[in-house]
Amino acid sequence: EVQLVESGGGWVQPGGPLSLSCPATGSAFSSYAMSWVRQAPGKGPEWVSVINDGGSISTYADSVKGQSTSSRDKAKNTLYLQMSSLKSEDTAVYYCTKSSYGTGWSPDSWGRGTQVTVSS
Repeated sequence: EVQLVESGGGWVQPGGPLSLSCPATGSAFSSYAMSWVRQAPGKGPEWVSVINDGGSISTYADSVKGQSTSSRDKAKNTLYLQMSSLKSEDTAVYYCTKSSYGTGWSPDSWGRGTQVTVSS
């Protein structure tokens, strides 16, 4: 069983940057794709990004493409998400998820999430 704990959320001014991290414990981290998912108030979950097991390929939702970078550190068993030029629409709870396979988004584990609020 894997445990995922997101951190780095909080209040961000519009146009500002965001840096989230998600250390994973209890599983073969480097064998699975990892993703970020967010849920805005009153809306369903929105997939944000996925990075393959090797960390060589990242794919992003159109809504965050160009402002987001997902990466992973195998030595630290940690997933990262960096975003820039945040907008109010980026306000959401951000979750990291572990996939069942080395590529693609097929989540079988979720973290508890970290709240990100973009507001002036």
